[in-house]
Amino acid sequence: MFGSLFEEEEEGFSLASSRGRVVKGEGEPPPPRGRVNLSGIKNQGGTCYLNSLLQTLLFTPEFREELFRLGPKELGCLEDKDKPEAKVRVIPLELQRLFARLLLVDQQSASTADLTDSFGWNNSEESRQHDVQELNRILFSALEHSLVDTSGSAFIQRLYHGTTVNSILCKECGNISQRQEDFLDLTVCVRGVCGLEGALWDMFVEEEMFEGSNLYRCGQCDQLVTAAKSAKLRKLPPFLTVSLLRFNFDFARCERYKETGRYTFPLTINLRPFCEQTEDEDSEYSYELFSVIIHKGGCYGGHYHVYIKDMDHLGLWEPPEEDTKPKVQKKKEVRVYPEPEKDDPLSVLSSIIAQEESRSVLLDQLGQRLMDKIGSSWSKKYRKLHGPIGKFLQNHSDVFVLVNNGTQVALKANTPSPLTQPSSPSHPTPGSSSTPDPVHNNTANPQPEPGLETEPKTAPEPQGSHWFDLNDSTVTSIHERDVENMYQGKESAYMLFYRKTLLHRPSGALRNPGYQVPPHLLKMAEEENRRLQHRREEFEASNNSADLRLHLAPRYRLENGALKPISIEQKEATNLTFDLRRTVGDLRMIIYQMQDLWEGDMALTVAKSLPAGLHLYNTLTDDEVSLYSAGILTGTDLFVWNGREVCGATVQTGAEWEPVLLTVVRPSLGEEEEEEEGEGGGVGEEGGSGLTKELRGFAGRVTLGEVREALGEPQESLLCQEKRGGEGGGEGGGASGWRVFPPGDMQRTLKELALKDGDALLVLETQTQDSSVFSVSGGMVTVTTPSDCRWLQVEYRPERRRKRGGEGEEEEERMRAKVPASGNMLLCEVKQRAIAELQLQEHLAGVACCLRQVDRTGKLLPPVCEELSVRDAGVRLMTSLSLCPGTAPKDTQLFLYFSVGTALSSGLEGEIIVEQSSTVKQCLKKMLESARLEGDGWHLRRLDWCEEVGEALMDEEASLSELKMSHGDALVITEGRLPPKGFLNLSVWLYVEPSAYPVVSMETEVNGMAAGSTEGQRLEVMTAVGGAMVELRTVGQVEISEEATLEELKTQVLTLPALQYVCVPTPAFLRVWQLEGQRLTRILRGQQHTLRKLKLNSGVELCVQQLLREEDLGPKEVLLRVQIGVPGERGYYPPEDLVWDASRDPSPRSLRSALASTYGLSPDSLLLAKHQPHTHTWETFSNWSQQVSKRKKKKKAESLLGAPFHLKDGDIIGVKNLLIDNNRDFSTQQDEQRLREEKEQRRKGGQVAGAEGEGETNRGVGPEKKMGPIKARKPEVALSINVGVFR
Repeated sequence: MFGSLFEEEEEGFSLASSRGRVVKGEGEPPPPRGRVNLSGIKNQGGTCYLNSLLQTLLFTPEFREELFRLGPKELGCLEDKDKPEAKVRVIPLELQRLFARLLLVDQQSASTADLTDSFGWNNSEESRQHDVQELNRILFSALEHSLVDTSGSAFIQRLYHGTTVNSILCKECGNISQRQEDFLDLTVCVRGVCGLEGALWDMFVEEEMFEGSNLYRCGQCDQLVTAAKSAKLRKLPPFLTVSLLRFNFDFARCERYKETGRYTFPLTINLRPFCEQTEDEDSEYSYELFSVIIHKGGCYGGHYHVYIKDMDHLGLWEPPEEDTKPKVQKKKEVRVYPEPEKDDPLSVLSSIIAQEESRSVLLDQLGQRLMDKIGSSWSKKYRKLHGPIGKFLQNHSDVFVLVNNGTQVALKANTPSPLTQPSSPSHPTPGSSSTPDPVHNNTANPQPEPGLETEPKTAPEPQGSHWFDLNDSTVTSIHERDVENMYQGKESAYMLFYRKTLLHRPSGALRNPGYQVPPHLLKMAEEENRRLQHRREEFEASNNSADLRLHLAPRYRLENGALKPISIEQKEATNLTFDLRRTVGDLRMIIYQMQDLWEGDMALTVAKSLPAGLHLYNTLTDDEVSLYSAGILTGTDLFVWNGREVCGATVQTGAEWEPVLLTVVRPSLGEEEEEEEGEGGGVGEEGGSGLTKELRGFAGRVTLGEVREALGEPQESLLCQEKRGGEGGGEGGGASGWRVFPPGDMQRTLKELALKDGDALLVLETQTQDSSVFSVSGGMVTVTTPSDCRWLQVEYRPERRRKRGGEGEEEEERMRAKVPASGNMLLCEVKQRAIAELQLQEHLAGVACCLRQVDRTGKLLPPVCEELSVRDAGVRLMTSLSLCPGTAPKDTQLFLYFSVGTALSSGLEGEIIVEQSSTVKQCLKKMLESARLEGDGWHLRRLDWCEEVGEALMDEEASLSELKMSHGDALVITEGRLPPKGFLNLSVWLYVEPSAYPVVSMETEVNGMAAGSTEGQRLEVMTAVGGAMVELRTVGQVEISEEATLEELKTQVLTLPALQYVCVPTPAFLRVWQLEGQRLTRILRGQQHTLRKLKLNSGVELCVQQLLREEDLGPKEVLLRVQIGVPGERGYYPPEDLVWDASRDPSPRSLRSALASTYGLSPDSLLLAKHQPHTHTWETFSNWSQQVSKRKKKKKAESLLGAPFHLKDGDIIGVKNLLIDNNRDFSTQQDEQRLREEKEQRRKGGQVAGAEGEGETNRGVGPEKKMGPIKARKPEVALSINVGVFR
């Protein structure tokens, strides 16, 4: 009716070269059905309208049973469809198979790919959405043509076709002229009508008068007369389809629009007032609503889903939201059992299973649940009397049943029904023909079977139950009252389906999905279920395999509270791959078989490698518990021993005994003593500092006194802990402080003292406590080493510019002086000594100067506060300071950099000193005065870590100290007032691929609007992405709260007028890039992440890209642009997008495997490289795997996300297949041309065109602003279904 007005893409669809769809890989099987036990339908890109109608037909039991009655003798076989003389009715056959899969196959959603292929649809047809009302008529017409000369040729006519009669009554002679019309659906008006009853009243009750100048020519009177026109329903179909005219055309504005006003429709309706014959009983005219197809969106884009009432109760209806709370209370009641029942394993296991939401428990987890329930394992509590738990479940098969190939146990009354055994429905099929069918006998009042009117099974169900929302692949339970929410709004009812209340269902059809399904389709569903189950078992087996590391006790010894290898030449651990679903006893038996010489008991204890060595935690004692239930994961270390001792030493296990690796610091007073200490741990970094350091490990539960004894120190010696936050060793500005442990701490453990790995412990004996190096005062020890009396070098640069980069100085102009200094010396004294040493008293008389630190690159840092000492100012001794013109800040002041309208890297910067208590407004005022700017339309922004303009300082009344501003921070004066507090102003661009949309003029897009009406509002730039030119078009700005989610940002972006032709069903079909300098830099991830969490600031430029399927990238999923090299040429095929999951393995091997799997190539034959657009070079990924010696630990695999490659979104990856292409050079002629052009520019003294946009300028396409034509919507194409000739 409206052609291709709606365009949407859904999950599971991407462009393919052959058939236009992507089949899910064999590696991961499709998920099973959800809790409601109903199957959805996959969206092929724009087929939600088809999915909604198919689900409605499926849940019309009479329709599907009529379809199932047609056998292969009448329809043919799909295997013969390619034979030239075979008349195979493909459409009904594919519809049968689809319905059978939806009813019987245990998968979350079924595919309509085979059905749409039978329609003759291509890729573009599947990705283009049509009107569901139009599809309803065309599909029924195609079925009627496909079923010609079969027993089902008239079943659509019998079920859906009704008759209306139009009458014109002559007011002069009383003659009535009638014309009868058939209808498949009733199309009712929405505009100006409050509901369905009102629309039917206007159609079939109200009369239209022909009078005045609009007279009717009567055939009986043969003259123009006054007449009355009316319409009535003559024949009512069993199923009444009502189409709502929600889409209209505004002739004044020349545009389509959607009626979103309130339009009510009843759950039950009586059509007697609208019928020609009204003598029958009310039941003949009574209809009940069972399906509502809903459209969400506007007239140029949207999404369909359907509310359906499950007449046969095939699904498991559950309260959707608020009704779930009483279930929690019921659980609490079930969990309370009398104590005597613990002796009865039958009642205990039954209660455990009954408490689960799914009413089933994994067999591997049942033992753990039992231990949580009664505090004891099955072996200790019940094994002697009842035997193994598996045998007990088999002996009580009247209560328990094993499902999913024995991996789950459920109560027999509540067995999960994945519909994998549809054998029972196949038996009632022959006898079901005796059931009276109100559709086949066209009697006015069919007699239903006794018992169907009042069924005891449906009595306890809540009012309005068995309504479901079928939204493509998702099926959820809803209340009947939720239908009323579809009366109005952008998401509202579009088609209504009613059924006669006389159409009762036979008892054999209730809760029986296999009812009336032909045997060959039952067999097909059973085979598919078996294949799916087999694939899921294989997939679970591969996912449950874990790599364990076994450490054998004979290879270890106990040292300093931790286990360490006896010999570094031996292999520390033995790698073992094991199924986590198997039990601890199975693992123990495997290890026994691996260790033939093992004698005695064997204990398996979870271990962990700590800095001090290997430590043991919990021991696996229950052999019947699976490794998964025992908490064993891949990479777990297991220690194999006798459970008591290792090499004769008792080993303490548990977290409380975790060893701590401490750095023991002792004074070094003589050469002999230094040699002795060097044997224990060696001299530390500061070999001449008078201190030696040694690493020693101690058990976490030993006391500090025991540590002192282990170190061989007398009781008079002091143990000290380095002051937190202090700088040890004395280097960098003065003596270091140590806190003395009081005598009471000698009885406390290392864990209680919060000592951790790497903490330093100073040991002082009595004879060293009063030396010149160590001074004890109260509970503190000050260590003054020779490094505390050193020097500072001061440089003076007369012509040096006040610039952060330090550029432009000449070596001969520098003047240096080495000033003796200590950590306690004031910096003002250092400055005076330096001026005197350099003899600058007269030169700097009356000139303010300050000291500034210099980093390793020669950049000047902020001036230091001269009121502080060297140590307090954080100045490290033996470093350089620069004597520069300028005022030194006081202790209460801040030194800040600022620039106007750009980042500081451009060199346009200033410096300012303000009080820490100054507000942002006062600071801005002072900066404006310094920059000689006027007006109040300015605000301040921070610089981020990469020195780019960042977030604005929103609170102008906040002080700089409250904002945690520090010395050397940089601010940017930005033009424009601050946005509202908590809101962001974001510029939005549209990512446009030239091949994606036809470019048309403005006149084509806007009906009758002047071509220049949008002059100056559209800005376009051309940029290169993955080697292909794409267009970035500005579409406007949005103002949104920083607490809004990414999904809400996408929704608001879609409301921009310039994006009215971008049609997506959900925000997940949009990809949002962040732009920096017209470059796509990163993809925003996390639909529910706030803009604050995504670190978006006002002024950031975003680019939206329309996708063909939903996308929700994980934090470690990278979008790469892959280019396959053309064999024998220095070029590449067009780039393609590849989403690479680097969460588990970010190495080149993982990327190579992903590419090999995608393109069907051998991973060993692939050579990969990353393109560097700034340098026009390619960086090759190495294929070489480093061999690590047995003595060394296994090195961590190379990560492509880190140095040197740093793969990120949008990077270009070149791929060479070495089997057919021996050329390992990835560079192209374009790369060489750009390098030559840049070399020529450098030779001429021009700037290097390193940016990608400038590179495009060299090719004749620049980033200059230009007005471009806007794109038109895709042309509307009529919907059609191809049907063969069967007459």
